[in-house]
Amino acid sequence: MKRKAIADLIRWKSSEDRKPLVLKGARQVGKTWLMKAFGKSCYDHYVYFNFDEEDALKSIFETNKNPGRMIELLSMISGEKILPGETLIIFDEIQECPEALNALKYFKEQANEYHVIAAGSLLGTLLAKPKTYPVGMVNLLDIYPMGFDEFLDATDPVLFSYYDSIQKEQQIEEIFHKRLLDAYHHYLIIGGMPECVASWIQYKDPARISQIQRELIEIYENDFSKHNGKVNSGRILMVFRSIVSQLAKPNEKFMYGAVREGGRARDFEEAIEWLVSAGMLNRVYNVSKMEHPLAAFDKLDQFKLFVFDTGLLKAMAGIDNSAILLKNDYQFKGPLTENYVLQQLRRQFEIGPRYYSDKNCEIDFILQYRTEIIPVEAKGGEDKSAPSFKKYVSDHRPEHALRYSKRGYRKDGLITNLPLYLAGKTRELL
Repeated sequence: MKRKAIADLIRWKSSEDRKPLVLKGARQVGKTWLMKAFGKSCYDHYVYFNFDEEDALKSIFETNKNPGRMIELLSMISGEKILPGETLIIFDEIQECPEALNALKYFKEQANEYHVIAAGSLLGTLLAKPKTYPVGMVNLLDIYPMGFDEFLDATDPVLFSYYDSIQKEQQIEEIFHKRLLDAYHHYLIIGGMPECVASWIQYKDPARISQIQRELIEIYENDFSKHNGKVNSGRILMVFRSIVSQLAKPNEKFMYGAVREGGRARDFEEAIEWLVSAGMLNRVYNVSKMEHPLAAFDKLDQFKLFVFDTGLLKAMAGIDNSAILLKNDYQFKGPLTENYVLQQLRRQFEIGPRYYSDKNCEIDFILQYRTEIIPVEAKGGEDKSAPSFKKYVSDHRPEHALRYSKRGYRKDGLITNLPLYLAGKTRELL
């Protein structure tokens, strides 16, 4: 399977101001595969060290602060000479050895000619502990589940080549529109977790996909219970398990009282922070104004939480595949569609999407692209009624206004309708 992040890794390799690179992202999104594929295709050799599997490795970093000595010892362990620029050094599950994470700064300061890449689960949660995190001494790269485009490339390369060729304002023939919509429905069911996609390619068995999704959710929930930091693991689990019911509410705004009766922000805000930092949940803030820069207008006490992978959200909500495939209107269709759109948009825009909600108006998402503010409506079907969205567009006449739906790619007055399967090409089509 091809991953777009390989291009980011190649850019990092050739960058003049390259620092050791840390890959962040939830467990099982493909970080290990990416690092090894990158090492295999872009270097003469790579050496791989896993701190979860090799406990004895930790002593190298606990007793040394000299990267030259570390390289000597790592060469001996790997059985091959580590050469600057020719050998990629991979540290996996680095969260298990905070000293190794901290040692990345010594590589940056004293041995930056060596190419070092590291990854781990829950690394985002270590950002809050400056003593173990080499702030400013590393490059960071977020790794997400596979987007719809990567999924399509892996499952139907011929259809992907058509998808990849779609240009701005291009007429999409009905036969391709239908096939791409079918692929979109499959993506809602399978999601972007590499294990699920690989299983679908090999077996085409939806029962296997459901089983993998259930196992992944169990792995994540076990991670919460193993977490022994200052955040209460029971509260992390309660927040995570409340997401489906939170999104099923009419306005989807996160309510602490829906996690536990009488729940307050102080009870759960650290648990939310932990889940967002771990890459498990995507947080979208409400803004008081739809103006540039969006972050200046965040209402920090009003936000929605979405799951990092749409396939996993489908499994958590217990949606039957037939509801999606038979194009029925089912109860959770709106939130699932929004989750999908957000998952595709987050990868494309440096500034995270926001939303707008007050007594009179509700806009699903707001994008900031350079200085431009773009209102976004996400529709699960062909319906195009959205009074708030239409009123905002007619009042403010923005340069771009986007509606995602199952309708074709077309302009309706000031609104551009993008088929849901093109959400991952949004920036390219602006």
